[in-house]
Formats: sequence, C-alpha cells, structure tokens
Amino acid sequence: MRYRNSIFAELLKPVSRRWFDATASRHRGDAYGKSFFSWDHLVTLIFAQLSGSQSLRGLEASWNANKHHHYHLGTTTITRSTVADGNARRPVAIFAETFTMLAGAADRVLKREGAEMVRLIDSSPIPLDQITSWSTWNGRIKGMKLHVVYDPSSQVPRLIDMTPATVNDISFGRALTIETGATYVFDKAYCSYAFWTQIDAAGATFVTRQKTNARFCCVRRRALDTVKGDGFTVLADAEVKLVSKGDSRLPIPMRRIAVKRDDGGTITLLTNDLERSATEVAQLYKTRWQIELLFRWIKQHLKLANFLGRSENAIRLQIVAAMIAYLLLRIAAKTHRITMLPIRFAELAGSMLFVRKPVALIDKPPETNPSKPSPRSSPNQMELCYA
Repeated sequence: MRYRNSIFAELLKPVSRRWFDATASRHRGDAYGKSFFSWDHLVTLIFAQLSGSQSLRGLEASWNANKHHHYHLGTTTITRSTVADGNARRPVAIFAETFTMLAGAADRVLKREGAEMVRLIDSSPIPLDQITSWSTWNGRIKGMKLHVVYDPSSQVPRLIDMTPATVNDISFGRALTIETGATYVFDKAYCSYAFWTQIDAAGATFVTRQKTNARFCCVRRRALDTVKGDGFTVLADAEVKLVSKGDSRLPIPMRRIAVKRDDGGTITLLTNDLERSATEVAQLYKTRWQIELLFRWIKQHLKLANFLGRSENAIRLQIVAAMIAYLLLRIAAKTHRITMLPIRFAELAGSMLFVRKPVALIDKPPETNPSKPSPRSSPNQMELCYA
C-alpha cells in the first residue's frame, strides 16, 4: 500500500531537517539532551499549539498515543520531565532562527505581485500574573510584550521579539533595521523624533498618529484631489514643521492630515511622505488594524493563555513555537490553495493532525467509496457475470 503523509507531516515540510540540525548544532542545542533533541522539542511544541494541549501531562498522553506516527516525523515518545528540562535549557535562538527562515519563505510564497513594501509595527501584552514570580509590572499588566513587524501584503509577521512589560515600545522600534523604500505604519506609542529621522535617513517613509501635546505649525496647505476613502473622509492636508521650545528637533519634511472616520471619530496623521495623496496615506494607516487582528487570532487559537513551563526560557520558546505554527498554517493554506477561512483551517488541522490525507482535501470525505464499482482497466476487456 502506498505511503501517505499525515496532515502534521505535510505542515512541517517547509522546515528543512538538515538546515534545522545545523542551526541546533551551531547553538549547542543538544548539549544537555540525551534522548530529547531540538527537533523533537520543536515538533512537540508545534503539536502542543495546534492540538491545544494545556498541560505537560496532557501533551505527554496525546503525543505518545500516536507513537506509530513518530518514525516518519523523525521523533520519538516523550516524558513530561524531559520536555520540562528542554523548556528550561534549550536556547531560544534555535527557534527564533527557524521563525526567521519560515518568515522569508512565507513572504516568497504569499507576497502579491507588485505589492507595496508596507510594514506594520505594534506590540501585544502577554499577562503572566498568576504564572511567574520573575515577570515585571508596568502599571497595567505583569508579564511580557510580544513585538511584531507585520507585512500586510503577504499577511505574515516578518520579525518578532519579546521584552519585559516595562520596556517601552519605542525601544524595539529604534533597534529595527530599516528597509529602504518601505513604509512603516505605527501608532502613538512609537512617537520618537529620533526614530522618525532614522526612518527618513534610510530612504523609507512612515505614517503615524499625532500626540495631543505635540505642536506643529502649518507651512503650506495642500490641495485635496479626493476626500472620500473607504470608511473615512479627509478633512485637511498640510505641510508642517515642529514647534518646540526645548531641544526637540525634527529636521525632515512633514505632513499633517486630518481624517474623520465614518463612525464619527477624528484622528490626525503625521507622515514624511510627500508623494502619496492624503487618501492613500489615510488608507495606509487603516491597514494597521490587520496587526490587531493577528494578535487576536494568535491569542484565541494558539493557546498563549496556558503555558507548559514557568521559566522565562520556557515561555519564550512556547511563544516562538506559536508563531512558527502560525506561519506553517499560512504556508500550507497558500501552497495547497485552501480557500476556507484561516480560523476554520486551523481548527480542522488541529483536529486531524495525524490523519493520512492530502492537505488540499482536509475538508473533504475519503476518496474511496466501497459501494462504487471500480472502472475496468480497458474498454475492450471482457467482463464476466457470475450468477
């Protein structure tokens, strides 16, 4: 009988085993593991995310119950103690480099032809109040922050980082390598004139919200070609410069665009883009909500409320594994031309991980039907009928 991969094995195909083993060797990921290696760890944590395992005991039971699938995945059975040890010791850099590799692969697979280079920047809190004693309190939550640079054209995160909750969002922004020709869209949390100047100097543009206490004076009003956009109306467009009594400086050209949303709210945008129309700039800022949808999807479907360890290393590993699982689902959906909603696909994949069938037919019944007669191999073949 011809062998057929399981759904889980098909999802893992974009991760080259040879590349991963080389990465793990470079970071000495298996220095402390005698039977539970880096590949076992990665596959196990991805399985935990997709299957919804909420504890090490549950993960051990559900994983070992499918022992007959382990050989073709290149893994073995686990015990909760070995998983706990791996969570505490294994370098996060192995998983982080795997995410970066998959993000590049997903960008090539999913990016639309001729799409603009737009990067959305934002962060999401990860509360750890009742789980850990080492996490810090920032006045709102006790835990960590997940920082993401998101590409809306391919709908995949390009870069992620995790910091204590007390770290300001702009610290992540300043550490970014700015891509020439890209447009960065972010909210008021990334208000830093030095960061804005850094983006402009790299040959990139940005779109952001104006803080209420920032003071800009109008230099020249710009004519409005179109004022109506998708869900908003542009009220004004002007070239401005910073008005400051202190040492603040902003030596770059700036525009201020007033936008009224159809729901009644009014926002003021700032940008160094002098080429796009005001409507296009406002539309760019509207795409920022795609990253908010990403955070909501991750928290609802990748089980970041239940962690399989309490150490900082364990939580970081699980968060990166969750993001890797998200990328694998996105790549599989595009490769196999899955047209259903991503939420439905994730739910189906999670419930059918060890079913041996093509991913493209994940929502279809089995192909074989015992009641249907098989066709003859040749129309000239004689058919015998036995009474």
